[in-house]
Amino acid sequence: MLSLTDGGRAARETPQARTRSLVLLLIVAGTVLSLCMGVRQSLGLFLQPIKIDLGVSASAFGFAMALQNLVWGLTQPFVGMLGDRYGSRPVLVGCGLVYVIGLLLMAWGGPLVGLYMGGGLLIGIGVAGCGFGVVLGAVSRAVSPEKRTQAVGVVSAAGSLATLVIAPLGQNLIGAYGWQLALAAFAAIAGLMAFIATFIGPKTNQNESQTHSGQGAGVRQALGDALAHPGFIAMTLSFFACGFQLAYITYHLPSYLAICGVAPGISATALGVIGVANAFGSFAAGRLGARYSKKRLLALIYLLRTVTIICFLSLPVSGFSTLAFAAVMGVLWLSVIPLVSGLIGHMFGLQNFNMLFGVTFLSHQIGGFIGSWLGGLSYDFTGSYTAAWDSMIVIGFTAFALQWFMDDEPRPRSEKPGENFAPLATRA
Repeated sequence: MLSLTDGGRAARETPQARTRSLVLLLIVAGTVLSLCMGVRQSLGLFLQPIKIDLGVSASAFGFAMALQNLVWGLTQPFVGMLGDRYGSRPVLVGCGLVYVIGLLLMAWGGPLVGLYMGGGLLIGIGVAGCGFGVVLGAVSRAVSPEKRTQAVGVVSAAGSLATLVIAPLGQNLIGAYGWQLALAAFAAIAGLMAFIATFIGPKTNQNESQTHSGQGAGVRQALGDALAHPGFIAMTLSFFACGFQLAYITYHLPSYLAICGVAPGISATALGVIGVANAFGSFAAGRLGARYSKKRLLALIYLLRTVTIICFLSLPVSGFSTLAFAAVMGVLWLSVIPLVSGLIGHMFGLQNFNMLFGVTFLSHQIGGFIGSWLGGLSYDFTGSYTAAWDSMIVIGFTAFALQWFMDDEPRPRSEKPGENFAPLATRA
């Protein structure tokens, strides 16, 4: 088993042993996150076959995926609190098994139970436990503050690498054996992910000095500090745009490309390209975030995403333009994660990191809920995705403005009960 920093044992470890432990932790964390997100990001491939076989509408499928995003967001703070208290391993393994059950239920549960209970509720819980919050919390606690953003960037870089294999695999399995057996294969991948998670090690003991507002504070105090921080609110609202844009592209880009006459194989290839490009983008964001302003880098990511969407819509849609769009969006895909996690650690410390990341991520998932559902509604009511694309552009520019002017300074913890729940006020 891997062991994260573990009190006296960590103190007795040689620098070489600590380095080996950290490398192994990064490999295991990156693999778990990659498999988790690879399966989840490939679910859009099932829209058309499920629509044909079960007779559900695009908006019904979109709502199920929107429900998944919402459940993911709503459960993330609570899953994060469990990770803060008991460690990453039990949360990852337990939620990985829930992920398996959700995929199997989605395959054979029918249009109501399978799509909404399996694809929406259970997969949402599974992704909440095996996705960013718990994994990145384990990694953040295992490295020094000056290396934290780079380490998170490395793990985030691996976050969609598996999509390069899983998306084409899913497309081929759907074509050869049908969508139900393809989902069964995805369930086997989720089971492998749960097994790998057993090697992530026991709960880490944080040795960092307690200098930030969240350090040494209870959950209520830490949440009060965060909600009283105008920068945290601005970053959380901006994260809504991220979820809105990515969920729409994940679940509706294949259908949009089919309407435009692009070959079906391009959709799976585009998702794979996003995965590869994300590796470079997340790694670069981690490196840049250690040297430059994290809030300004986040703002530029939202701006570049929005400009890329405008360019994609302005040109004739083809296989080449789709893959170029996927490459650019992939670079910007998960590059927000090391920057957001770095800002949370900078402003509030790590003791309640999982919970605070979960609160921020709830906004991301509400955006994902609306983006996924709006995509289906746009198509069902108008016969096109124009309204959804236009909404992404407006929301993207708004997120850029909020993030650029964000206040990212740490706050000293309030001494008076309730003081941190005072009305928000922007610092002079």
